Amino acid sequence: MIDRSGFIQGCRPKQGRVISANAVMALWACVAVSAAHATPSIKVLSEVANDGPIKYTVKMASKNWGSAQETRTIRSGQTDDFTWQSKPAGGSQNVPDACPGVEAIRNASGTTVRQVKIRFAAVIANSGDADVQLSFQGHAPRATTAVTVDGKKLQCPTDNFFSQLVHFTMPTGGAEKSVTLSDGTKLTVSASRK
Repeated sequence: MIDRSGFIQGCRPKQGRVISANAVMALWACVAVSAAHATPSIKVLSEVANDGPIKYTVKMASKNWGSAQETRTIRSGQTDDFTWQSKPAGGSQNVPDACPGVEAIRNASGTTVRQVKIRFAAVIANSGDADVQLSFQGHAPRATTAVTVDGKKLQCPTDNFFSQLVHFTMPTGGAEKSVTLSDGTKLTVSASRK
């Protein structure tokens, strides 16, 4: 917001059909008086830049999904996706190519992985606080079960899938905000404006 109370409001010439020499002289005098007065300073009444970069960190501590941390930068109104992968509890195991429904728990080398996908979105309010929406999706392999695919019996893991969407407000001065998901996973989020 800009305080314009110090701006000069006068010195507007009146319109007419013929401009006389006196009118021109009066106009020049008005311009000279206006120029003699310095433009008043602009008072910044709010220092909130709502569209600047936001540096945020998400830390995860979970019995089901392990521990991880990620620091990233976005702008207000944007969404950001990232994925954590780790070895599943009990270690990785080979997964036959023909096993159905294992895309989220199988890596490119064909072994099982535990995977967490985060989608983070923040909008900065006029107060400077962030209105955050965080989507959490976890995938982990369960014990294998017998599956018949094209007449062949295979031992295939199943996907232990968990998903939750949380919405919260937090400061953007670097303070941490903790959120506990329904499965006990603790997420700690901090955000700062760059």
